[in-house]
Amino acid sequence: MTETLAETTTQSEDPIPAYPMPRAAGCPFDPPPTAQALHAERPVAKVRMWDGSTPWLVTRYADARALLADPRASSRATLPGFPHPSAGFRDSAPQRRSFISMDDPEHARIRRMVTAPFAIKRVEAMRPAIQKITDDLIDAMLAGPTPADLVHALALPLPSLVICALLGVPYKDHEFFQRNSSLMINRYSSADEAVAANNALTDYLDDLIGTKLAEPADDMLSELAARVDNGELTRREAASLGVLLLIAGHETTANMIALGTAALLVHPDQLATLRETDDPKVVAKAVEELLRYLTIVHNGRSRVALEDIEIGGETIRAGDGIIVYTGTGNRDAELFPEPDRLDIGRDARRHMAFGFGVHQCLGQPLARVELQVVYSTLYRRIPTLRLATGVDELPFKHDGLVYGVYELPVAWDA
Repeated sequence: MTETLAETTTQSEDPIPAYPMPRAAGCPFDPPPTAQALHAERPVAKVRMWDGSTPWLVTRYADARALLADPRASSRATLPGFPHPSAGFRDSAPQRRSFISMDDPEHARIRRMVTAPFAIKRVEAMRPAIQKITDDLIDAMLAGPTPADLVHALALPLPSLVICALLGVPYKDHEFFQRNSSLMINRYSSADEAVAANNALTDYLDDLIGTKLAEPADDMLSELAARVDNGELTRREAASLGVLLLIAGHETTANMIALGTAALLVHPDQLATLRETDDPKVVAKAVEELLRYLTIVHNGRSRVALEDIEIGGETIRAGDGIIVYTGTGNRDAELFPEPDRLDIGRDARRHMAFGFGVHQCLGQPLARVELQVVYSTLYRRIPTLRLATGVDELPFKHDGLVYGVYELPVAWDA
């Protein structure tokens, strides 16, 4: 513990570790060692950000869940004290404004406008179409050379195709929106790069909404255009909503497909169980466990205290920044026995991979169906699938808000 935390300056005689925290070499699927040490000994502790600010890092499950449900912990990213992962995120916050950076009742009013397409029954009705897209992409991968990059062959195009169809965005433009969304969620992007990427996507979707106003179709952008037409939203607000849905709809699931596959390939016993089952309940359990184990929103969820909050034996003062670190919360032994072990048979449904409270992920029903389809299809269709490189050679996304791999070289027997 001392070696881990004593690298940085102190405040009130306690070392304050720098944040974000590096993962340990050789343990790419585990939370950073410093975060694990804080979870064990100082579950509510201050950390030092890039700008010298010292928000509170909350690492235990019960405390994290309580704060994510507490209206005194605000999501408004433009408030003083809100912890931003970089200058780019801070300076582009006014342009990025969406319902995820609002509090109720404004948050609830906007969120209700886009909930219907993600209802469980409507998403389940999409399962056959998602299955066909998955099979077609696997067919194309098998017809090509080996090794192949699973990210570009399957993990990225699948959720991109699905969210484009749902929104009414032309998939032919996927390179444009994937490039700009990557800039928006990269914590090393400059403020100018982040703002420019956000503006490019917002302009693009603003133009599409204009088209939908004139020629509505059966898609989400047309529904947003109708709300513009009746005065509920401005075109710019509708376009900003579209940006959020477009980015969230492909970035997170794409990373879970690739990172989940990498984790399974280095846990062959777990992969064998998943590959050999035809029970959808077993597959659904595996999805929840992989979501818990990997927690790809790996830089935590930022909040700022509107009032004093007593939590974990500490007092978070009004105006203090808060980072709710769900990566260690999802590895909490009080809720998940042997939490550092991947066990696709465990009941992991109470994980916080999608957050918790009023801001939990809107698109989680769609993400679950996409992951269930992929995890029940890929390893059965390609039973000899294996990594084409060592896991320590994979290019992990240490620089983004969403964890994953930039490439996943895989091979199989012909």
